[in-house]
Amino acid sequence: MLELSIAFPIQVQNGGLFISRGVGSHPARTLASWELIFVERGQLQIREEGELLTVAAGESLLLKPGRRHVGEGEFPADLKFYWLHFEWLGSRIEPALRQTLLTLPQQARVSDAQYVISLFRQFLSEQENIHRTIALECILLLILQQISASGLQESASDSPGVALAYKAQQIIRTQYHLPLSTSLLARELHCNADYLGRVYRRVFHLTLTEALHRQRVLAAEKMLISDARSLKDVAEQCGFSDPGYFRQIFRKHTGLTPAAWKRRYCKEHINSG
Repeated sequence: MLELSIAFPIQVQNGGLFISRGVGSHPARTLASWELIFVERGQLQIREEGELLTVAAGESLLLKPGRRHVGEGEFPADLKFYWLHFEWLGSRIEPALRQTLLTLPQQARVSDAQYVISLFRQFLSEQENIHRTIALECILLLILQQISASGLQESASDSPGVALAYKAQQIIRTQYHLPLSTSLLARELHCNADYLGRVYRRVFHLTLTEALHRQRVLAAEKMLISDARSLKDVAEQCGFSDPGYFRQIFRKHTGLTPAAWKRRYCKEHINSG
C-alpha cells in the first residue's frame, strides 16, 4: 500500500452558489478569510475598501481578508455566481514544499469558463459529503490554477497567434448553434486551418472541436433546466443534428445523460453567499 503525505497551502472553509431573485444586495462585512467569486451570468458590482470592482460573466474576483467589502446597489435579476471561502496557509508550510507558486490576479477573465463552472459544481457536490476529504482543497487548487493561467495568457495577449485564437473563441461562443467546423472557422478568419488549430490549442489547451462541444453542452445544460423542450429540440438548438450523438457528447463532458442531468440540476445548490 502506498501512503502519501500531502501538504496543502490552502484550507477550504465553505462555498456555494448564489442565484439572484432581483432583490437584496451583498452585505457589508470584513472577512478573516480569502473569498473567491466566479460570475457565471450577469454582472456583480462590489466595493473593496471603497474601490468599485465590476465582475462580468466569465470573470473571477479574489477578495482579500481583513478588508471591508460591500455590494454596490441591488443584485441584478440575472446574476448568478459561485463563491468560496478559504484560508492561505503559506507561512505554515515547510519552505521545501513551497517551490511552485501561482500568480493570482485579483480579477481575471478565465479562458475556459465552462471548465471552471464544472469544477465549482464538483466542489459543491463534494461539499455535501458527510465525511470531509482533501478533495475540496484539490478542486480549489485546480480552480486557482485556471485563474492563474488565464492571467498569464492575458499578459501575453500580444504574442503571435493569440489574437487569432481569441477571435475563434468568440465565434464559437456566439455561433455554436450553427454548423461550425475547423475549416469553416479558418475560412472566416482567413487563415490556415492547421495553424488555427495549433494556436488555439496552445492558448486554450483544447482542440477547436473540443471547445465547440463544450460550448454546445453548456448551452444544452441551460436549456434542459429552463424549459420543457424535447431532447431532439435541445440538440438542434445547440448545433447537434443527431440526438444520439448529442447524448454521447453530453455524457462525455458531464458524466450524465441529458435526462439524468436535468433531474439532478433542476435542484441546484443555492446559497445566499
